[in-house]
Amino acid sequence: MDNSDIKQVVREKYGQAALRITSGGSSCCGAAPAVEKCCDPITSNLYNDSQSNQLPEEAVLASLGCGNPTALARLNAGETVLDLGSGGGIDVLLSAKRVGPSGKVYGLDMTDEMLSLANENKRKAGAENVEFLKGEIEHIPLPNNSVDVVISNCVINLSADKDQVLREAFRVLKPGGRFAVSDVVTHGEIHADVRRSVLLWVGCVAGALEDAEYRDKLTTAGFEQVEIEPTRVYRAEDARDILSAGGIDVDALAPEVDGKFMSAFIRAKKPSAF
Repeated sequence: MDNSDIKQVVREKYGQAALRITSGGSSCCGAAPAVEKCCDPITSNLYNDSQSNQLPEEAVLASLGCGNPTALARLNAGETVLDLGSGGGIDVLLSAKRVGPSGKVYGLDMTDEMLSLANENKRKAGAENVEFLKGEIEHIPLPNNSVDVVISNCVINLSADKDQVLREAFRVLKPGGRFAVSDVVTHGEIHADVRRSVLLWVGCVAGALEDAEYRDKLTTAGFEQVEIEPTRVYRAEDARDILSAGGIDVDALAPEVDGKFMSAFIRAKKPSAF
């Protein structure tokens, strides 16, 4: 698929997830604890009760992330934060509480249905320091040097042009600004056929970068102090039901998958002297 095809697939997937929420369902995963059989270990149980209880239920149900960047990122009162691929707004709303009324949090998403859901969640939460923007993460509609922290939750891996995403994140960060995202990464060589098989587990795996490549791309974009910290390591057994339903021989696949796919918290910094 070319870039436009990938964007259309992503837009449809997340638009449908938002519509399920607004019609009284869930995005399948994200609640704490996971409440539906179809939940997989990548997107479930990411937020503890103290966090989820602060937010509208729809914001929690709409979570399709692979981590919890707001729990790991250092956010300070008065800072400006940008969430790339903000979805239903869970990480935006949590960040808004951290930066307080003197701060500002932007959520960027390209899906109309998710933006509508996010704005409704903003209204329910009474978050006055939040603004949701429509746009693509490859073309961020904010000026240079305008945000202190860029966060994201399992979205950058969905882009077909990750170099452009990282260049844009670097551009909008102020000198000394921080990049703090959760994403799916791989470690070690993974055969292309295996990647296609694991697509039945979760779509974001197909576009996941190898950890060393992610580090190299961040450095090329201009970032320094790059750190990649695994937060969950996935096994084929974790997704046996989903893979088996797709006709995949899980026992045969396991040696090629176990320990090679993981969620990670990725930190980097824009040089202060830039």
